[in-house]
Amino acid sequence: MKFLHTMIRVTNLDQSIEFYTQVLGMSVLDRTENTEYRYTLVFVGYKDQPEGTTIELTYNWDTNHYEMGNAFGHLALGVDDINAACDKIKAQGGNVTREPGPVKGGSTHIAFVTDPDGYQIELIQVSK
Repeated sequence: MKFLHTMIRVTNLDQSIEFYTQVLGMSVLDRTENTEYRYTLVFVGYKDQPEGTTIELTYNWDTNHYEMGNAFGHLALGVDDINAACDKIKAQGGNVTREPGPVKGGSTHIAFVTDPDGYQIELIQVSK
């Protein structure tokens, strides 16, 4: 088996695509529209990681609000320089909700950003 993607529901597809491509540096890898069932699927990911996991942005045309619930935690991305990544995200208009620093009770440095729909994305320092 292979982990293929994680699906999240979004309320403004254009705004979500802009966040994941412009702020997080991903690319749109695929897009499908289903007019009969009124939804659009957009897969985003990193082009330099063709075997990597992607995110499926699901836009249901007739839904403009979702309850986040309390079971889902976050998506995680590894970064080489967490401080530079957060600075770039802020410069692109992204929302850093936890500044870079060590995880509680550990030494790994993490930060959190929030996408336009409120999904949390953890940035994890993977080198240095």
